[in-house]
Amino acid sequence: MAVNKEHREFYQLDLDEGWETPTGYPTGIKQKILSGTLDMDNRKGGHTRLLKFDPGTYTTVPFEHDYWEEILVISGDLWVGNEGPEGGERFGSFTYCCRPPHVPHGPFRTEEGCLLLEQHYYDPQ
Repeated sequence: MAVNKEHREFYQLDLDEGWETPTGYPTGIKQKILSGTLDMDNRKGGHTRLLKFDPGTYTTVPFEHDYWEEILVISGDLWVGNEGPEGGERFGSFTYCCRPPHVPHGPFRTEEGCLLLEQHYYDPQ
């Protein structure tokens, strides 16, 4: 995977600052980019991010994108395939997903809140 990322040795993350709601997401979902840049306009690059859902947050439509996605549920509960605030299949801590481009997924919800580690990247050109 040819993704340009800055070399950073171990450092303590500040989990209180630097969070933002990604475009198109409900306000109860926030991301913190850890490294890299995902250039969706030019379909190149990649990033690693933390994504957190506040308790009771849910999305209402499936997602689909043109890049690879890997997800690790670090903590909490993530429900997949829900109808609004109910239903779906529950996944807990230390569950993992690797999804190729153009695979519809979601919607998502959480009851207790969750923290995810995600990598998004394009295939090298």
